[in-house]
Amino acid sequence: MNRREPGRVSIIAVVREAIAAARSQPVASAVTMLMVAGMVISVMLTTGRTVGAEQAVLGSIDDAGTRMIEVRAESGAGLTSSVLGRIADIEGIEWAGAFSSATDATNALVPDGTRVPVRHAYGAGFDQLGIRDLPGPNLSGIAGYASAEALVLLGLTDSSGALTTVDTGAEYSVVGRIRTPDFLREFEPLVLVPREDLTGMETVSVLVIIAERPDLVAPLTSAVTSVLAVDDPSEVTVHTSEALARLRSLVQAQLSTFSRGLVLVMLLVTGLLVAVILYGLVMMRRKDFGRRRALGATRALIVSLLLTQTAVLALFGVTVGLGASLLCVLIMGDPLPGTTFTVALAVLAIATSLFAALVPALVASKREPIRELRVP
Repeated sequence: MNRREPGRVSIIAVVREAIAAARSQPVASAVTMLMVAGMVISVMLTTGRTVGAEQAVLGSIDDAGTRMIEVRAESGAGLTSSVLGRIADIEGIEWAGAFSSATDATNALVPDGTRVPVRHAYGAGFDQLGIRDLPGPNLSGIAGYASAEALVLLGLTDSSGALTTVDTGAEYSVVGRIRTPDFLREFEPLVLVPREDLTGMETVSVLVIIAERPDLVAPLTSAVTSVLAVDDPSEVTVHTSEALARLRSLVQAQLSTFSRGLVLVMLLVTGLLVAVILYGLVMMRRKDFGRRRALGATRALIVSLLLTQTAVLALFGVTVGLGASLLCVLIMGDPLPGTTFTVALAVLAIATSLFAALVPALVASKREPIRELRVP
């Protein structure tokens, strides 16, 4: 049989007692929940909307290619596919791909039709280009993928057919459609022939590198440039989005500063109001706390009861506040601030309420039983 030591109370019992205490004071409990809910709604409809707008702005800047490094090499530069092996050891690169120079091709059934540029794509991870499943080894180097724009120009609306290059007469089978990523938009109309079986001697015309973060563009540019190993560096040009990356950092810093300041002010105001309400509750229940102390309740138990009661009320307030504010944001058509911000706000609201309740809880735990139970 399980025996508890004197003065030990289970967590479940503390929670039940805290809920019962909250229900016995409906007005004060409702005011506390409304205060927390009001704080959450205020933050979500001000800072939350700002964060949502910030993420939308940063997303549009990112779409413009804040993480891209593009190396262009003329035919005499001597840049080969072996560069992919050298840059593979550089940290901070999310994706890298090399491309040959463009060769004009037409629909094999319409030799005089519209010409589109065809490029070989070297490397791995072609899913970044919208190519999920590569064909078998027998089709390596002869299977092409075309963008929607290229398919329309070629008259291959069903995403299948054959191409013939104008200069050499080489044939490629079009086996699928690709989604053109933003960093290859300038290649449109885009037709790519992926190749993974490289010798390292394939001539590269364009090398595209995507950094993991915008702030890595500058150091990665220096690192990549140092391992190009070209014959004539004067025929190599490097284009980066460093200016866009700096703009992104500036926009993020300005918006984040405003958001943090507003959240701190609202948390401070709400915390003070919750502290005042709970202090009033403690004064109203001081005889109840005195009786508990006289019956053997420890100071730690009194503090636990008040903090648990506050946590329960704050949890309800946060739930109501988040539900109401998210509904308002959706109705207004504004971008949502995201899961990270929403969860962080919920945690901060509960933590602020608990911190505000700490002083009243300590005051309640120090009430002297004799003084509180004394009959006037």
